[in-house]
Amino acid sequence: MKLRGFGIAAALALTIGVSAAQADVTGGTILWDFESGAADWDAPNGTWEAADGVYSETSGADAAMHSVVGDLAWDDYTINARVRLNEGGQWAGIAFRVQSDFEYYVYYLNSTNNKSELWKHTDGAFDSRENLNDIAASNVLIQNDVWLQLQVVVAGDSFELWIDGELQSQDTDASYATGGAGVWTWASMASFDDFSVTGDFVSPVEARGKLTTAWGKLKDVR
Repeated sequence: MKLRGFGIAAALALTIGVSAAQADVTGGTILWDFESGAADWDAPNGTWEAADGVYSETSGADAAMHSVVGDLAWDDYTINARVRLNEGGQWAGIAFRVQSDFEYYVYYLNSTNNKSELWKHTDGAFDSRENLNDIAASNVLIQNDVWLQLQVVVAGDSFELWIDGELQSQDTDASYATGGAGVWTWASMASFDDFSVTGDFVSPVEARGKLTTAWGKLKDVR
């Protein structure tokens, strides 16, 4: 199944601020630019801070450090985000269909081997997981201290990963049908900016306090 690659320019054209929202006729986009912090994000592990309009993991200490936002009921959506592996970092990316602190998918960059990877995290521990695909980089160079534009498109049990507008992989898995979104690193310091979620479920009230309340549903399952 070929998913729709939502263009970066189109995604930014539909942006929604954290304190105000705007939806188009078929859906909308919520954008976190982190200029006002990341109060509605929840980080079960790692050391996360928002500073100067960038959201970063600053310890580089542990496995599968992640911070998440959204609603357990979110189903099909497109994530766009800028991702930067900071000096010495090797692995960082985007989590999606997040069901709990332990259950989610993640597409992440691997700067050591110039590839990306798809993993399914499973219940039990932060590092409990299953590899679904190793993806050789296509027409992109994954390296430290360079911002890359990642896009993850999720529709049913099919996913796509795009890096800097280049399709990297199409994958399928039916384990998690819904869930929130997030940022992720593995024993690496990394930074994230302009994180957006586009989906038909986004309404003009989403970004005015609803996300924080909704994410409490996910936190309750810890």
